Amino acid sequence: MTTKENFLRALLRNDPEWVPYGMESVITIHSPVNDRPGRAGVDDFGVVWDFDPDAEGGTYPKKGGNTIDDISTWREQLKLPDLDSYDWEAIRKKGESIDRSEHLVQIFVEMGLFERSYLLFGMEEALINYLTEPDEMREVLDVIADSKIATVQRLIDALHPDLIWYGDDWGTQTNLFMPPEVWREVVKPGTKRIYDFCIKNGIMVNQHSCGKIESVVGDMIEMGATSWNPCQPCNDLAGLKKKYGGRLTFIGGIDSQFVLSKPGATPEEVDAEVRKRIYEMGEGGGYIATPSHSVPYRQELIDAMVNAIRKYGREIYRK
Repeated sequence: MTTKENFLRALLRNDPEWVPYGMESVITIHSPVNDRPGRAGVDDFGVVWDFDPDAEGGTYPKKGGNTIDDISTWREQLKLPDLDSYDWEAIRKKGESIDRSEHLVQIFVEMGLFERSYLLFGMEEALINYLTEPDEMREVLDVIADSKIATVQRLIDALHPDLIWYGDDWGTQTNLFMPPEVWREVVKPGTKRIYDFCIKNGIMVNQHSCGKIESVVGDMIEMGATSWNPCQPCNDLAGLKKKYGGRLTFIGGIDSQFVLSKPGATPEEVDAEVRKRIYEMGEGGGYIATPSHSVPYRQELIDAMVNAIRKYGREIYRK
């Protein structure tokens, strides 16, 4: 079985021969829309970003760099990317260089509806708006969803991708940023339209959301998500696997916070963590083993993790 065939079996929960290590055989191509500058500057929605080399990801929204002053003025102040201004031909050429017999193509579209809303309004103002002006915020998100769908259409025309990595962080370490019923009323409808468009065009949805979002995992499945990354251990991953393992693939899970990046962590601790996750999550497919967040780790811990995934990821199907 090829790496691509095995990855697809794991992704589609169809008895792979081994638990894949990360996105094996997947090539990811980023949308040309600048949702987050790599250095200090302005993104394509007009939001200003600062840069700190020691910050996670480097860039972060500048205080006061949001573009909408008040919910009552959003129609006048909202700026959307000009999709005609990007080099889609370069994207098409990237796609043509990929051997599709060996690789799946995933498009990368970040800063989804919730994230883009707090960038536009500022976090505090956005969260207040979700609670006090839900109908108006839903209109804002509908316009952003239209822009995201139009971006995906351009990427489909250029690449005919297999998956979309769609990023929208809905959770903190302990819960959603808002009550689940507000998320369902305001964030879910536009998100479902994005899902529907992707699925109609044969694209599997790989939903990225950090945080404890287990209260809306069922909604994600209902909307049609194929997979969820990075499924952090602040969620009850074993319980979610038991409940939804036949309907959703889990990507991630290997504890970044309390194992891989813990001061003084040992290779033996990493080995035990990988074994635990694979034996909880891997049976029958539906699990792709990788850290629960992307941060720098000591090389000896990376080596221990990779070796453990290779070992236990095959051992689970031989027991």
